Amino acid sequence: MTTRSRHGLLVLPLLAFLVIAYLAPVTLMLARTAGESFGFEPLRQVIASPVAVKVFLYTLETAVWVTLITLVLAYPLAFFIATARALTASILMAVVLVPFWTSILIRSYAWMVLLGRKGIINELLVSVGLLSQPLKLLNTGFAVYIGMVHVLLPFMILPILASLKGIDGRLVAAAENLGAGPVSVFRHVILPLSMPGVLAGTVLVFVLALGFYITPALLGGPSDMTISMLIAQEVDLYRWDVGAAMAALLLVMTLVALLGFSRFVSLDKILGGAK
Repeated sequence: MTTRSRHGLLVLPLLAFLVIAYLAPVTLMLARTAGESFGFEPLRQVIASPVAVKVFLYTLETAVWVTLITLVLAYPLAFFIATARALTASILMAVVLVPFWTSILIRSYAWMVLLGRKGIINELLVSVGLLSQPLKLLNTGFAVYIGMVHVLLPFMILPILASLKGIDGRLVAAAENLGAGPVSVFRHVILPLSMPGVLAGTVLVFVLALGFYITPALLGGPSDMTISMLIAQEVDLYRWDVGAAMAALLLVMTLVALLGFSRFVSLDKILGGAK
């Protein structure tokens, strides 16, 4: 047996795990989507359902807005961390990473405590006289956006920060020596060179937002149902075929999003592969 063959054997446990834990379940899901006699009746039911279509559109809209908000918040913070002194950068990185290492469930419950009618935010606003009665912040679309942005913000900051730190400082110095101002340096040097990180963060946040379940379920109201919540509801009702069809459509939506991003930049480049 050659050395290459022996090295190839090391991959077998990983391949077996992927087949058992991923390929087999996805295959069974697609088989249920096809229905009896491969008539794709479950898929037809989902497409013909106004509720399912509305939930799909709401999920897509939420993912887009959460991605945009996260990008607007993440880029300035990542830029500040990349240009700050070592101590300041370390403190800010700790602020970013500590929530990142905390369970999504715990963070969502924390927002429930903050946004409730008798939560910290309402109590504070009432106590200082800005409100005469508490606002309904919890179980709203606003709460869903706040919670999702909070959870997904590190997924946007870290790729952008990696790109910013990878920029050769000599390029910035050369632009400044040639008379470029701070705005021109940022626009023509820093921003273009940081785009791989921006795109990587955008892909990560958007794809994760499409499949979010816990945060919308805890912080949202009846009108804030996402496709993951609807799939769980169908499974609870033992409508396995319809739930599988919705999951298949969510998978297709995710793949289409990835293909859309790949038209602008190579996914290998985004994910840190081939240059």
